Amino acid sequence: MFEKNLLAGKRILVTGGATGLGKSMGKRFLELGASLYICGRREEVLAEACDELRKSTGGTVKTFSCDVRNNQRVNTMIDAIWQDGPLDGLVNNAAGNFLCRTEELSIGAFEAVIGIVLMGTIHCTMACGKQWIKEKHKASVLSITTTYAHWGSPYVVPSSVAKAGVLNMTRSLAVEWGKYGIRFNAIAPGPVPTEGAFSRLMPVKSLEEIAKKKNPLGRFGTHEELADLAAFVLSDRSGYVNGEQIVMDGGEQLKGASEFAHMGDMLTEEQWQMMKPKKKE
Repeated sequence: MFEKNLLAGKRILVTGGATGLGKSMGKRFLELGASLYICGRREEVLAEACDELRKSTGGTVKTFSCDVRNNQRVNTMIDAIWQDGPLDGLVNNAAGNFLCRTEELSIGAFEAVIGIVLMGTIHCTMACGKQWIKEKHKASVLSITTTYAHWGSPYVVPSSVAKAGVLNMTRSLAVEWGKYGIRFNAIAPGPVPTEGAFSRLMPVKSLEEIAKKKNPLGRFGTHEELADLAAFVLSDRSGYVNGEQIVMDGGEQLKGASEFAHMGDMLTEEQWQMMKPKKKE
């Protein structure tokens, strides 16, 4: 659905870009003409992803071993990237999450998730933003949030707190830095299968089937759907979209927010017939 040159000439950094959704987005950006930079903590995984992406797309890929929780390392990485020229796009994708009863969490667990999700996003955004503003270079920032960034969610409280902060920063900087030509947007995906996230958030197979049944479309999202949406949001074709969180969840959030939405899955056809309004004679 996109022109092959949609992202031609764009230089894009994807944090957590060696696996899962980050790698899928990176692949799509390469297919559409971008040059790609990916960072992560594991050098071996980065090397494998880089080789795979280059072979499948023929594009330019560079990797950086970087823990986004470490501001100094992030600044060193951004300085190294800038040796090639300024970035045009930043995707804050690096994340950490797990299911747990909140009273059983240590402060260290909070710090680990908030450090990656919120502080990592702040580190990367600030490092790039200062360079963009100084050089008067227009750019686009896309952060991967969650549907519960707005509403909150039990059992994933560190992630919920961190993602809410990312969403708030997205909306705040969209206004403050819009005058510099820097756009900020977010995508909030519903369940999209990845080995890492699903192993932690849906450790029991039956939970996957329950999640599918809760969704109005009766399925999970795909990597391709997210990657296409991310490419559009980053591209100049969405140049007037700023400060938005785009929910991509098949309508799951709307179904959950509706007081009686679950009735369709609980009542039998006979029960529905019993409740039909009686016709007046």
